[in-house]
Amino acid sequence: MFKRFALLAAPFALTAAAAQDAPAPAPAEEHETARVVIETELGDITAEIEVERAPVTAANFLRYVDEGRFDGTAFYRAMPLEWGDQPNGLIQAGTQHDPERVLPPIAHETTSETGIAHVRGALSMARNAPGTATGDFSIMLQEQPGMDADPSSEDPDLRAGYAAFGRVVEGMDVVEAIHAAPTDPDKGEGWLKGQMLSPPVTIERVRRVPAD
Repeated sequence: MFKRFALLAAPFALTAAAAQDAPAPAPAEEHETARVVIETELGDITAEIEVERAPVTAANFLRYVDEGRFDGTAFYRAMPLEWGDQPNGLIQAGTQHDPERVLPPIAHETTSETGIAHVRGALSMARNAPGTATGDFSIMLQEQPGMDADPSSEDPDLRAGYAAFGRVVEGMDVVEAIHAAPTDPDKGEGWLKGQMLSPPVTIERVRRVPAD
């Protein structure tokens, strides 16, 4: 029912270790973005959407925004992770396959192509297999390098990773409040069990706003 977001401690640990040995990154370049505000019942989350670096994923997300397809949906999942800085994990929201809201799946843009990593506050598309993402997305509470593409992996799922396409610039306190909201220990199937928010946190509206 729900698009997959599986985080594995082992890939995270290997990627994090490699990152420690890597040279310091060059200063960030300026890229074109669009700004949106996700208005929830717990407060507003402002994000920059990477329309230049992740054009397919960003265009899909902004179509949902512009057509009001996220309005009245919810953050329905909070996945905790016990390692790293706390709180850690992600929150997930979106259309949940609602036939009145969902659009066709989009092509998968890997982080190795876009250069957009799963840092704290990153927005990333939920999916099953690569190329199945539609209208569900997640927000990272901490850096999750295990979700980035790993071109050297023999596992096609790890090789593809997940498609990050933006980052929260205001409202991480709201993200953390959603993550801390109550969950139902009996809801959810398989590894989703115990991660379903009860009740979900309503998204009242998502809208574009001018950049500062």
